[in-house]
Amino acid sequence: MLLEYAGRRVAIDGGAGPLQGLDAWLVTDEQAELMARLRRLARPSGLTPKVDEFSADDLTIEPRKVVHTSHPAFGYVIRVPQGQVVWAPEFLRFPRWAAGAELMFAEAAAFSRPILFARGVGGHASALSVCRTARKLKVKRLVLAHVGRPTIRALDSGWHPEFGEPGEDGAVYLLMQGGRTVKRAA
Repeated sequence: MLLEYAGRRVAIDGGAGPLQGLDAWLVTDEQAELMARLRRLARPSGLTPKVDEFSADDLTIEPRKVVHTSHPAFGYVIRVPQGQVVWAPEFLRFPRWAAGAELMFAEAAAFSRPILFARGVGGHASALSVCRTARKLKVKRLVLAHVGRPTIRALDSGWHPEFGEPGEDGAVYLLMQGGRTVKRAA
């Protein structure tokens, strides 16, 4: 995700990179298999991708723990005067700290049942449970990110979530005054 706000640019997790003009490059999992690639992509910008906080003017980005795997993993709460956005693309248990977000990007690797890792070290929540829980916790707009094969098959078969929507590569999501969100093509 590329976050742009008040002249600031922050990459969170992967990117087509190298991305220029970034103020920070944040990640949700410092031990992810893509970290070596992300470090190479970030090198021209002089940044090191890492789990961290970012704050400038009236923008704050804070990491929050998620249950995902055997080592520390995180999502992010992004706060601006227009409201709160959550980036949590991978988790086994829905993060309660996302409650009430105006916009949430969330896990959808699994579809109808969770994907559990060997030896009980974590996994991926199902898209169905993510949609249900997000609605229950009053997330105003849910965008399914990290969409896996089971969810892709369901979408290809005509499934439409009762709450939430699949994310689109290159789409731009705007958080407007009063917490209203708008999506437009890139």
